[in-house]
Amino acid sequence: MGPPAPGDADDGTGQRTGAVIVVAGVALFATALLAGAALAPDVGAAGDDASGTLVGSHGGGAGLHERGSVYLLDGREIAWRAGDTDSYFDVTKLDNGSVMAGFMQSGYDECGPYESPCAHTGFRIIDPNPDSGADPEITHEYSFPVRSEKNSEVHDVELLDSGEFLVTDMDRERIFTVRGDEITWQWNASQRYDAPEDPTRTDWLHINDVDVIGEDRYLVSVRNAHQLVVVARGEGVVEVINEGDPESTRGDPTLLRQQHNPQWLGNDSVLVADSHNDRIVELERGADGEWTVAWEIYAAEGVNFNWPRDADRLANGNTLITDSLNKRVVEVNRSGETVWSYNTPEVPYEAERLPEGETVGGTSYADGGGDTTTIGEGRDVPVLSFLLVIVQTAVQTPFWFTEVHVAVTLVSLVAVLVGLGSIIRARVRARR
Repeated sequence: MGPPAPGDADDGTGQRTGAVIVVAGVALFATALLAGAALAPDVGAAGDDASGTLVGSHGGGAGLHERGSVYLLDGREIAWRAGDTDSYFDVTKLDNGSVMAGFMQSGYDECGPYESPCAHTGFRIIDPNPDSGADPEITHEYSFPVRSEKNSEVHDVELLDSGEFLVTDMDRERIFTVRGDEITWQWNASQRYDAPEDPTRTDWLHINDVDVIGEDRYLVSVRNAHQLVVVARGEGVVEVINEGDPESTRGDPTLLRQQHNPQWLGNDSVLVADSHNDRIVELERGADGEWTVAWEIYAAEGVNFNWPRDADRLANGNTLITDSLNKRVVEVNRSGETVWSYNTPEVPYEAERLPEGETVGGTSYADGGGDTTTIGEGRDVPVLSFLLVIVQTAVQTPFWFTEVHVAVTLVSLVAVLVGLGSIIRARVRARR
């Protein structure tokens, strides 16, 4: 066998080049992270104090179904906390001091048609036991089994004057009332929307909120249709906000896009966490009956909102915002100035400022003239913004991790793979 032909063996150049590329990729990624952390604005520290703020925490971990909790903030300290549950959602303080909350929890044995163990969703009544010093205690639970933890939760519950509980159910896509264990009334979304054969097998509409806005009149958030509907008990849907194309029963995603937790401010105004447009928006009904943007805000404390899922117009006229993927609760005034903020330990779903909580009716920022007040600007980078949501939902990156970091991560990953490929090829050639 003669000597190898020129180029058949590697003299080390290929491996060195590959190593340089790998190091460059890792260095680029590390530099981007260090720069992001160093240049990040101060978030979650505005304001000296605030009266009690009640928080329902979705949790953390992949899919956000770990370490869910309900807790009360006394200023910046957690006065009490009820945890040990996969996820909690909407929270309401009742007149007797107890707290009502939607929840999701795995590990149940009573599973109906599903394999055991399974997940249950529903609502709980929690006694904080603030005076006794004892741990918070679950005093009542209404729940039912679901096929999957994902996109099947009860996100909201309201206590009616009748003593019934009004519940959202995104597993079967309905709202219903229950007294004890008996369902006393329900509205099925299939009365308005074209239903799949089995709603429990797909994230069809994702009904995530219901509020009482009048006698037997309920404001319902139909997330995946980008719509709010008013359901009258005994009549069905009597009004649609963001009707869009009536033929498709889907709203205009530039007006609302997979929203959460609307607050009815009055007959001509509604405040909405416009989640996938990453803004808080107040919609105003014009003389022609059309709903348009009267006020919108995209950022606070110099940081754009990232999947905000609650906004409450407070008694003082400010707006309390739950900015989920940035893991913060922030209060802003009409001009967008931050007056109070708090970094939450996990991803929050909803927050209420006590004692009033979320009210029906409130101060409107609309001027009645059809003008729009915009604070900040949107940030929707094709592909990168979508990937950012996936990353932040999976690993809960810090608030300063933006689309820029997603792009740098992709470039760095490609560089590392190219470099490793060069090293492997060089080693293979060297062995010939």
